[in-house]
Amino acid sequence: MGRISRSIPHIVRFTYPGVSILANFEGTSLQMKAKPGSGAFMVEVDDELPYRINFAENDSIQTLAEGLPEGTHRVRIMYAIEGYELKPAFKGFYLDKGCRLAEAPVLPERRIEFIGNSITCGYGVESENPSDPFTYETENHFYTYAARTARALKAQHLVVARSGIGVYRNYGAPRSGSKDCMPAMYEQVLFTDSTELWDHTLYTPDVVCINLGTNDTSLDNYDMNLLTEGYRSFVKKLRAVYPHAKLVLLTGSMMNGKPLDDA
Repeated sequence: MGRISRSIPHIVRFTYPGVSILANFEGTSLQMKAKPGSGAFMVEVDDELPYRINFAENDSIQTLAEGLPEGTHRVRIMYAIEGYELKPAFKGFYLDKGCRLAEAPVLPERRIEFIGNSITCGYGVESENPSDPFTYETENHFYTYAARTARALKAQHLVVARSGIGVYRNYGAPRSGSKDCMPAMYEQVLFTDSTELWDHTLYTPDVVCINLGTNDTSLDNYDMNLLTEGYRSFVKKLRAVYPHAKLVLLTGSMMNGKPLDDA
């Protein structure tokens, strides 16, 4: 579930948070293989509480479950961070000897797409201090409004988001705007990789939620005309791509005063 690339055989690559792997499996244990340095995932096995694992530079296999009762179990694994620097890849599962994957679970019919910035990615969600700098250790998409909403509504969700990105101007960028803002990057399967474009027929959302503007209006260095033009143009593009979806424009929760009024 999510934007993935299968351009390399037997490997699933992705860069956006929220990409999820859902499976049913036989046996008492489950191990996951990924590219070393892929970063953090949230794991849910059966009805147990979710927990976090991390593929560091020297990790290629992680044990997700062991000592389970005999029978068929379910697992849901969600990429917890933004991976455009780490370039994560999923390479499969190891099961008990003689066991195999059972029939794959059916994904929910409801579909939501979330387009956004650090708020959607989950920047700092697990930090206790709001002034802490960015770290992968405190980022966790699993606890964002987007992932919580999808779980509450029993919906699939696909995420296109990066910290600091804007609809016309990224954080700290010149008043004139950014060449790598969201509309310029939106079609890419893997963020910053222009060689592979996303096929929108693979995922047609019922609802598209756009949470942009926080970075555009940052540092009191923005042009309202360019912001308005950029946002209108992007919404027009989304309407062309998804003629029947409901488009929901979101804002917050970090703005106040004039930037909030302008957004």
